[in-house]
Amino acid sequence: MTRFPQSFKRIAHKIKGDFASYYFGQPSKKLKFIGVTGTDGKSTTATLIYWIIREANKKVGLITTLGAKIGDKNYDTGFHVTTPEPIALQKFLSKMVKAGCKYAVLEVTSHGLDQSRVAGINFDVGVLTNITHEHLDYHKTWQNYRNAKALLFKEVKTAVLNRDDSSFDFIVGKISKNATIISYAIDRSNVDYFATHIDFAKDVSSITLEVKEKLIYLKTSLPGLYNVSNTLAAVAACRNLGIEWKDIKKALSSFKPLEGRLEKVNNKKGFGVYIDFAHTPNALEKVLCLVRKSSKGRVIAIFGCAGERDIQKRPMMGHISSEFADVSVFTAEDPRSEDVNKIIMEIEQGVRNRKTKIYKIPDRGRAIWYAINKIAQRGDTVVICGKGHEKSMAYKNVEYPWSDRKAVRFALEGKALKLKK
Repeated sequence: MTRFPQSFKRIAHKIKGDFASYYFGQPSKKLKFIGVTGTDGKSTTATLIYWIIREANKKVGLITTLGAKIGDKNYDTGFHVTTPEPIALQKFLSKMVKAGCKYAVLEVTSHGLDQSRVAGINFDVGVLTNITHEHLDYHKTWQNYRNAKALLFKEVKTAVLNRDDSSFDFIVGKISKNATIISYAIDRSNVDYFATHIDFAKDVSSITLEVKEKLIYLKTSLPGLYNVSNTLAAVAACRNLGIEWKDIKKALSSFKPLEGRLEKVNNKKGFGVYIDFAHTPNALEKVLCLVRKSSKGRVIAIFGCAGERDIQKRPMMGHISSEFADVSVFTAEDPRSEDVNKIIMEIEQGVRNRKTKIYKIPDRGRAIWYAINKIAQRGDTVVICGKGHEKSMAYKNVEYPWSDRKAVRFALEGKALKLKK
């Protein structure tokens, strides 16, 4: 896809966004907007911000990869869609206003920003989780990708930025001069929100946070260092909105990990089974390193790479899996019109550590069955990556019903879930 047609799509979306905004009564003027962007951690951070605002007894709406939440109702935003098309988005915002919402938290993708899907929305707070390798099939270059992410911060009133991320200075240079910059970090102390001490227990992470020379003590059930970073981002954004510490602490203690984000599947086989959405090199490395720390035995990774998407990351994913997993099972993940075996071959080209065991099983249901019934032993940890919460798998131009959770349940019963084409 060339950049030229995208300019037309961008203009069309802006026109549709502005028109839809007026048609639905300009809901953006009646809501305070918090936009969350980044390569990884967007959904968790956005949902955590929503949860904190909600627990502070304020009416708030949410739109993420997992869907939309308005009042007590959940809405599906479509297959593989994070930022809805402009008309659909303005319709959701109108529903929020009618439901009495005062805040709207949006997960915003680089595609959504580049295509002006959020036209007609003025963001009060923009949050950046991180920027790592992804979507170069669309953006073509790393610079284009970062520029797309930076669009969120062009006119925000407040920018909440990850000081640990390599793109921090780049984004700062793109922010309007009148905006307030709030920084957070785990590895650097010269920031507004700094995690001075982190303690990971079995089911809870304890964080000592330094804010304006004061120490704040927080507890969360979200696992891993990367979720500490997500938590800092959410806390910083909510404090900027005026949410009190007591409400933040209460919300963090009651917040549960999202569906398909290191989701544990209980079983009686003596090994751990997790489902995770990790589909980027950065996310795959983070999740494999995390389960490595808790696994008594081997780490077994099952994943693929999407067809008609960023091909550069395929060998990168293979390399990471061979370095951080003992066993890698390469399989299908939305191959679309591409040959699954070709995708698997390109993933395998990145394998450098020949001590790791590699299996190539194109059928995802059978791959999960094989890992659970033929490879895993007591003490091992099986991680099924790439699909997470998603309820479909794309072959050609058709979305077929699919659930990794259901596939795992079948596998634990000794059966392989078949994709019904």
